[in-house]
Amino acid sequence: MMAETAVASLASKPVSNISPVVDRDRSRQLRILSYNIQAGIRTRRYSDYVTGSWRQLIPHHQHCDTLRDIANLVGAFDIAGLQEADAGSLRTGFIDQTRFIAEQAGFAFQYHQSNRRVANLAHAGNGLMSRWEPSGLAEHALPGAVPGRGALFSWYELPGITLLTVIVHLSLGQRARARQLGYLAELLRGHPHVMVMGDFNASPQTMAVRDFAATTRLRLLTDQCYTFPSWQPQRCIDHLFISASLQAQHVHVGAQTFSDHLPISTTISW
Repeated sequence: MMAETAVASLASKPVSNISPVVDRDRSRQLRILSYNIQAGIRTRRYSDYVTGSWRQLIPHHQHCDTLRDIANLVGAFDIAGLQEADAGSLRTGFIDQTRFIAEQAGFAFQYHQSNRRVANLAHAGNGLMSRWEPSGLAEHALPGAVPGRGALFSWYELPGITLLTVIVHLSLGQRARARQLGYLAELLRGHPHVMVMGDFNASPQTMAVRDFAATTRLRLLTDQCYTFPSWQPQRCIDHLFISASLQAQHVHVGAQTFSDHLPISTTISW
């Protein structure tokens, strides 16, 4: 049975009614994946954005096939963060995609952060799937002239540390991204063990990303990871950041073209 947790929209503190789950025998290692799944819409060339635009509004049988393929991929990981996951709308046949993938992949815990809802046509946000229930969750709406971007925080009581994981999906606009990363840096102040993952829509060379890394003292793992577009990766815009207290190995860009982004993953230890 999937774990259910009520989290107040725009909450700024961890929710207190979630019981921590700690496996004392677990090795000090976690397999992490981040993936912008494009609401289960397979885009394999630029022309698909036009010819397949109807799939953003009308359900298609391929959606479930794509979600099952994604579930087969994420099932190898301990924590998976999704961006552009739909919580259930007309375009997905009212399927909560995070829940569907989590159930298919056998995750014990799943949660969806709703960031942008367009009537009943689309309901996009960030999705969290984990082998263990987090000890806390918090949602943050990211600043911007156009609302609809968010960050999902989750805390895990692990042997020796409390790990904070953050799933983000930043805006397309440069000014908005800079504001969002500055806001996020403030939220992360004082947290010693952090992993940030998601679609930043920005390369490592941009000033906002460089300022974020300098302010938070987080280490960027994906400065050479080209993830977009999935059919001919030329842009490095999906990222993983970790604290100095964490170590990473096997930073990897997947070859799966289930979306217009490629998935990124790593194994962290402490």
